[in-house]
Amino acid sequence: MSRWSRWSPFPTPAPKRPPPERGIKVKRVGATWWGRRWIEALERLSSNYSNRLARGRTYARAGRVHDLVVAPGKVTARVTGSRATPYKVTLRIAPLAPAAWDKAIGEMARQALFAAELLAGQMPTEIDGVFHAAGRSLFPATEKDLETDCSCPDWANPCKHVAATHYVLGEAFDKDPFLLFELRGRSKEDVLGALRKRRAGAAGAADGAERAAPGAAQIPFVSLAKRDPAEYERHRGPPLNLHFRIEPPASSATLLRQLGAPPSWSLDEPPAEVLAPLYQAAGALARDLALRPAEESAPVSTPPRPKPRARRS
Repeated sequence: MSRWSRWSPFPTPAPKRPPPERGIKVKRVGATWWGRRWIEALERLSSNYSNRLARGRTYARAGRVHDLVVAPGKVTARVTGSRATPYKVTLRIAPLAPAAWDKAIGEMARQALFAAELLAGQMPTEIDGVFHAAGRSLFPATEKDLETDCSCPDWANPCKHVAATHYVLGEAFDKDPFLLFELRGRSKEDVLGALRKRRAGAAGAADGAERAAPGAAQIPFVSLAKRDPAEYERHRGPPLNLHFRIEPPASSATLLRQLGAPPSWSLDEPPAEVLAPLYQAAGALARDLALRPAEESAPVSTPPRPKPRARRS
C-alpha cells in the first residue's frame, strides 16, 4: 500500500519486502555460450525489449525470483516485490512440432561431434543451425515467439518482474542446457534416447554394409562348443592388426560444467573456468605418457597452478 508524503500530493511507493530465503540469486548470467545466447536473443527481439530488460537485473541478483518451473512451452515463477503477495510471471514459447524435432535429431545424429557434446552435457555451438535446417529456431527470434504475462500493474513488456525471470532462466540454462530442449517440447531423456538410437542404427547399418562389401575383411565367428574353459583366454591365432589414436576431447571439463558451482563456491568465475587449465594440462600429460616410447624415462613436469582469483566481498 502506498503512503502519502507530507510535502507531496503524490503517494510514495511502499518499501519492497525482503527477498525470500528460497529466492534464486543470480551470480552470473552467461557463464556458457547458450546462457549468453538466451539473453542476446531477447535483446534482439526489439530495441524496446532490450532497453527494458536490464530493469530486472537487480531483482535477479537480489534473489527476488523464486519457484521457477520450466515445462514444455511454458515457464512460471514468482517474484517478491513491494506487495504482500508475490507477482505471478508466466512466459510462453511454442513447443516445436514432432516433425521439426525428428529432423533436428536426425541432423544431430549425423554429426559425431554434436552427439559427443550432447551426451557429455554440453550444448554444441552450432546447435541452432541444426534447428534452422529443420525450419525452426531453438531460441526466440521475434516478439511473436515469446508471450509474457505478469500480475503486476505495469503495462510495459517486459516489466521488471518478467525481465528478472529472464535472467534467472538464463542462469538455469547455464547450469542445465537441456532445459532449452525441455522448454521447446522434448526432455533430456527423450533427446538423448533418440540420439543414441539414431547413432546405434547408423553404426549398425555401416557395419552391415562393410560386411557385405566385396573383399571386406571377414571376422571369424567364435563358437564355445566343445571348448575347454581353461583355454578360453589362450590365443588361437595371430592378433588382429589394430590401430588407435589418443586425441584431446572435444571439450574440456565437461563434468564440471554439468555439475555447476557448489553452494560453497565464492569466486566470480564458475569452477569449470577456474579448473579447466588443470584438466587440460592433466589430459595432455596423460596423452604424453601413453604415447611416449617405453625406453624413454624423461622426468614428468608438474602442470602450473592457476593464478589465484579474487573473492567476492
